[in-house]
Amino acid sequence: MSQTYGALSVLFSAAALAGVAASLWYQARQTRIAQEAARRDAHRELIILALGDPSLLACWEPPAIPMTVARRKQILFTNLIVTNWESDFRLGSLGPAALRGMLDGHFQGEIARAHWAAGGAGWRASAEHSADTKRHQFVRIADERYTRAVANSPAVPAADYFDPAP
Repeated sequence: MSQTYGALSVLFSAAALAGVAASLWYQARQTRIAQEAARRDAHRELIILALGDPSLLACWEPPAIPMTVARRKQILFTNLIVTNWESDFRLGSLGPAALRGMLDGHFQGEIARAHWAAGGAGWRASAEHSADTKRHQFVRIADERYTRAVANSPAVPAADYFDPAP
């Protein structure tokens, strides 16, 4: 009888240990997500400050190609959009098929294409230095959709996005 209790005790201890390990894994994951959100929020705040005060645009790295202040602001804002999609993709709330659809529409526009042409290398370098396979996959999909858009049709000029006011 005591052997039965001993065997049950070992099973319960193993189950408890597995529960503690799962809890620690979950907490580590949640901490990583919280840290990522804080980093993303800080980056977003820096961009918003630069968008509000053009003199701060010179505090960022110079653009890869010469551009106007207005275009630089558009590129930075586009970067916020793409960063948000990357975050959603990495957290699993945006799947590969939905991402492809969003990027197909996104890369129809000239500003989105200018953003990826100027900053795609930075996205690729960031992914290359990351152990996050979802980041690699995101950049691969973005590159694929950008290349496809450029090959299929000219970009829609920003000036043609909206009808002139009556």
